[in-house]
Amino acid sequence: MAFYHKLGEIPQKKHTTFYKADGKSLYREELVSSIGFSSIYSNKYHINAPTQTLEVKELAVITENLWDDAKLIQYHFLTNRLHTGGNFFSARDLFLTNPHCKIHTAKPTHNPDYFYKNAYFHEYIFVHHGTGKFVSEYGVFDFEPGDQIVVYKGIMFSMLFDDFENNKIVVVESDSPFEIPKHFRNDYGQLTEDAPFCERDIKIPNRLEIHDEKGEYKLLIKYGNRLHEFIVPNHPLDVVAWDGYLYPFAINIKDYAPKVGKLHLPPPVHLLFSTQHFVICNFCPRPYDFHPQSIPAPYFHTNIDSAEVLYYIEGEFMSRKGIEEGSITLHPIGVPHGPQPGKTEQSIGAVKTDEYALMVDTFEPLAVTLNVKNTLIEDYYKSWLD
Repeated sequence: MAFYHKLGEIPQKKHTTFYKADGKSLYREELVSSIGFSSIYSNKYHINAPTQTLEVKELAVITENLWDDAKLIQYHFLTNRLHTGGNFFSARDLFLTNPHCKIHTAKPTHNPDYFYKNAYFHEYIFVHHGTGKFVSEYGVFDFEPGDQIVVYKGIMFSMLFDDFENNKIVVVESDSPFEIPKHFRNDYGQLTEDAPFCERDIKIPNRLEIHDEKGEYKLLIKYGNRLHEFIVPNHPLDVVAWDGYLYPFAINIKDYAPKVGKLHLPPPVHLLFSTQHFVICNFCPRPYDFHPQSIPAPYFHTNIDSAEVLYYIEGEFMSRKGIEEGSITLHPIGVPHGPQPGKTEQSIGAVKTDEYALMVDTFEPLAVTLNVKNTLIEDYYKSWLD
């Protein structure tokens, strides 16, 4: 994360004695580091040793169900047509995947009786609908619609929804971390004055939930497409204090301050996070270009190195017909895309947009799953015909 944070009372020096109230028993220090010992890390202090496990068993392998004979065309599919149900993890429906990026949506219908950890992938979780509590070893914060939660791989967490009337999340997995782009940060890691958000916009764990109960507690750990169930003898939330730079956090899309220009600006100006293999952008309400002859609608475009995925959140989209909340469009590498007939002319003279959308641009092709086939808008690729 971009700045140092701590919760609870910690010793003055790392790796020194830290006794419990009895003055005899030690709290157990755990260093959580990245890139060996070379990048960001945090130190956690547990009531019990974090290595204690009663039993481990492997659950069913997670299948991706690829659509093997899918064509190289533009896709539009409606994620709201799929209602698998489950908790924040088990309700996930995978739509798009490659070795570095996996894109799911989920509609949670109940809360889990376990904690969850992704061992190999970092997770970005966009809360489209629903409120609740994000709980982890690093503490708790409340989430709300628009929150974009980043969970580093190896962090144990849970999402507890307040109710189940209307919940929806989008989950993007990455094998490399979600990072705030370097050009948004100065040499000290502080967000620059011209960045589209600042430290005040970042939601971080603000309170600890500490437990010292014995029993049999369930922890699910995902290893790629394999899933293991660990039964541990101590409540997983036994961290009494921690400090460092590695912890979960969130940025709400409605706190993103979009940039505008005299002429149409390309999507990188809407950048939120970068990874080694893809980027995530936020499209938010903003004034349109102010050149007197400007065309606000995007120009036709072929990106020879990126597949473009757009998840539509709310609002009216000036370059697309037939879009609804929860729509996803995929414009793959090698195929041009752009405004549909009449949308370029219709945009001339428009002064603003009220749209919200997420964009994921991957630097490698994406495979589509049978979930895409089952929620597809047929013949979307023909929608550019006059």
